Amino acid sequence: MKFVVSPYHIVSLGGYIVERDFPYKNIILVNKTDEAVKVEIPVFEESWIEEHRELGIEVIPVKYEDSFLTLFRKAQSDLNSIKAKIA
Repeated sequence: MKFVVSPYHIVSLGGYIVERDFPYKNIILVNKTDEAVKVEIPVFEESWIEEHRELGIEVIPVKYEDSFLTLFRKAQSDLNSIKAKIA
């Protein structure tokens, strides 16, 4: 299945991680480009992360000890800065 991340958008894939032994509780995707990017879901293995970074999307893995909200807000702030520059 594919999921489209719109230009200059951020999404969380926590509900699409289906592997029990996956080392991350969530993944944040940030599309900082002006083109939509298709990503494969669900996420089954760690190699997915590098494969999708090669598509030009920022992939932020969230470990179990990390604060999801803090990482998401930082990524959102960075994305807002980019959007402000192009507006």
